[in-house]
Amino acid sequence: MTQTDMLLPAGAEHPPIAAERKIDWGLSDADAHVDPPSDMWKDYLPARVKDQAPVIEHADDGDYIHFEGNRRPFMMINNQAEREGKNFKIKGRMAEQRAVWEPATRLADMDTDGIETAILFGGGPLPTFDNDFYIASYEAYSGWVMDFAAAAPKRLVPVPYLPLRDIDETIGMLKTVAKMGFRAVNLPSFPQNPDAWRSSAASGANAGQVSALTGDPHGELQFYQPEFDKLWATFCDLGLVTTFHLGARMNRFTDKRHFLPDMPMTKVAMAEPVAIAIYAGVFQRFPDLRFVDAESGVGWFSWFAEYMDRTWEKQCYGVESPLDNPPSYYMDNNVYGSFIQDREGVLNFGRPGRKNIMWSSDYPHSETTFPHSRQVITRDFDGVSDEAVKAMTRDIAQKLYRLD
Repeated sequence: MTQTDMLLPAGAEHPPIAAERKIDWGLSDADAHVDPPSDMWKDYLPARVKDQAPVIEHADDGDYIHFEGNRRPFMMINNQAEREGKNFKIKGRMAEQRAVWEPATRLADMDTDGIETAILFGGGPLPTFDNDFYIASYEAYSGWVMDFAAAAPKRLVPVPYLPLRDIDETIGMLKTVAKMGFRAVNLPSFPQNPDAWRSSAASGANAGQVSALTGDPHGELQFYQPEFDKLWATFCDLGLVTTFHLGARMNRFTDKRHFLPDMPMTKVAMAEPVAIAIYAGVFQRFPDLRFVDAESGVGWFSWFAEYMDRTWEKQCYGVESPLDNPPSYYMDNNVYGSFIQDREGVLNFGRPGRKNIMWSSDYPHSETTFPHSRQVITRDFDGVSDEAVKAMTRDIAQKLYRLD
């Protein structure tokens, strides 16, 4: 049995593999992760709120996080690198984590997996009831992750989070992170409610980061509104990529009944914010704007692009569509997606609406291909030309994030 065979459960089907594919280039990981160490907040928060930082309790039955009157177990779902599925742990101790926040550990793991560069998404803000503290936690994470990436700035490409509850507030913070040297910024999949910091704090464990990823699909603010044009113009003027890291629907990962059914739904739900932007003419007005659906998978791009085109052709006059080109045109020119294991997406690469897809390892989350990424690429890209493999595993991400 080969090492690649061992990646799949008994009876699972995959293309036959005679040997590991020769990949003589460094991979660009379009979606990797780095969560900060537990003491990051007290080190990076401004003095005025430093004493409000989370406190860690090491109890007999595991570790707990105390924050603003709440005590919750320490969750490990985001740190499963090199654990086999049967050894996954949802709750545990901080000492059981892989030290992915240490640059030396991170770079060594990238070398092991053949990763040259990694786009880094991560953990912030905090689920606080204090508005000033809420914004300070965004700033603290941005400062920490930029310092982390400074250990190898040509290999580690960090992405900060920004709130999106007030357009002018977001524009101001966008200009700040641009000056810090960030190349991309992650927004919620939908605009947030004006009191997002309160609603997120009330929603429980890890609520701050959840709010930073989700937003409200039924809120007063929506991407199709003309008020957002000044935000899109700022992204274009600053040359920053706009990323959305899931969030259109969240996984109920603490509930075993819903965990697996929720997984595919978190991916395909990311079609909605993209469709809103395309049909509203956002990319027609801002041809330099680039959206990335990170970790969404891309197999659904094939159906999505074709369906949008056919729907537009039939309905464009009745709804007075502003588009000069079919939706797949904007998919090809403005929309990108990253995938982990997605042979359907790979096989459709290059067709209309499917030209901007990028491989990722999802390190160190539970779906990660680490440390078998090259074997997984061998399996999933079987029958695909070296030129196309290189495009999806390096060239597209390098061009998008200006890594070359």
